[in-house]
Amino acid sequence: MTVAEPRIAIVGAGPAGIYAADILLGRVPTASIDLFEKLPAPYGLVRYGVAPDHPRIRKITDALHEVLVNPRIRLRCNVEIGVDIEIDELRAAYDGVIVATGADLDVALDIPGIDLPGSFGAADFVFWYDGHPDAPRTWPLDADAVAVLGAGNVALDVTRILAKHASALTHTDTPDAVLDQLAASPLRDVHLFARRGPADVRFSAMELRELAEQDDVEVVVDPEELQLDAHAERMVAQFSQRRIIVRTLTEWAARDRTERAASRRIHLHLRQRPVRVLGTDRVTGIEMERTASDELGRMVGTGEMLRYDVGAVYRAVGYRSTPVPGMPFDLDRGVVPHAEGRVVDAEGAPIPRLYATGWIKRGPVGLIGSTKSDAAQTVAHLVDDLAAVERETRDDDPVAHLAHAVDLDGWLRIDAAERGAGAERGRERTKLVDRAEMLAHAKQEQKQMMEAGR
Repeated sequence: MTVAEPRIAIVGAGPAGIYAADILLGRVPTASIDLFEKLPAPYGLVRYGVAPDHPRIRKITDALHEVLVNPRIRLRCNVEIGVDIEIDELRAAYDGVIVATGADLDVALDIPGIDLPGSFGAADFVFWYDGHPDAPRTWPLDADAVAVLGAGNVALDVTRILAKHASALTHTDTPDAVLDQLAASPLRDVHLFARRGPADVRFSAMELRELAEQDDVEVVVDPEELQLDAHAERMVAQFSQRRIIVRTLTEWAARDRTERAASRRIHLHLRQRPVRVLGTDRVTGIEMERTASDELGRMVGTGEMLRYDVGAVYRAVGYRSTPVPGMPFDLDRGVVPHAEGRVVDAEGAPIPRLYATGWIKRGPVGLIGSTKSDAAQTVAHLVDDLAAVERETRDDDPVAHLAHAVDLDGWLRIDAAERGAGAERGRERTKLVDRAEMLAHAKQEQKQMMEAGR
């Protein structure tokens, strides 16, 4: 019997999936990998989850591209698991299947009024301004005051994009329709609410400072909300990032309020939790309760209520993964049940040849770079399992029937079209957002070849 070179399927061509492919080829150079992606373009979170004014993060795509051009990797975009091919089909055709589909849904916020028109999830808004092909092409930017709920970097991104003048984004890859709508926004005030105190927010210090690094946008902080209790003092003493955050907030709070002349303001409110969204037919305001930390640092309500008049509410309280058809899924935790990357069934037994990595494995925590160590753990178990079984050579191509798939050349044609559109506007690229247009560019050469053969 001839032992075959390992054939692996990876589902999800974002950072988690691409890092897994790179690490796997480092461990098993003879492996062949089919990398599946449901969208017409790769890069996942980097392309559709990072704010367009963060080019240093988006440069990660350069490193990801270097992995994709490896001849042992076949990119197969525009292929949806459960629609075009099933998980069980992949398990039967490959020696291992790694699922790395990330987290693309907003965590629900169970308070009265949260479903009123004018109340939005951060993920939907991020997909809109990042030009996700499945996002709506228009967004109701009709409020002059809005609320953003959350204490993490996604909340900062949403706040910054809402407050930023569209002219400050014209050098980015932001779609033209998004720029036009942002330019017409009547917004004047963004209220960013964090349930935690200044020493416990989950913002990164660098991204927090970016709020105040915008033209004609001012950050307003109430010095009364910066008082440090015993718990906060301990946090500031132990962690340098928290010291920097408290120092930044203190600098903003000390600014002379009489000299404010910016046309847009970001009001950063601490120790407030949402109680209800107000309105009848649409959002007209939000009611918040002041919070305080107990002796263990847990946030508890004080009973003091505050009301803010806003015309829209954006919740950025976390992401969760979409279940993958044919795979077990823990609905409570929003992840795939696993043992260090090996997907397990209801009894906790590993399912042969099925693995997970990235946010669908560990939840939406950590930065993009964190997925490398996560993928290394999963790949290590996959490699061990490959060594424990014998494989026979197979001549069939499990993706031959997926004629609609976009391969690497197809993606490079989309990429070239975006760069061409950007050059016309004096920028690096302008993102294509319409799926049909993306696919038309991807299949252009194939179509020309077919027409030439008539």
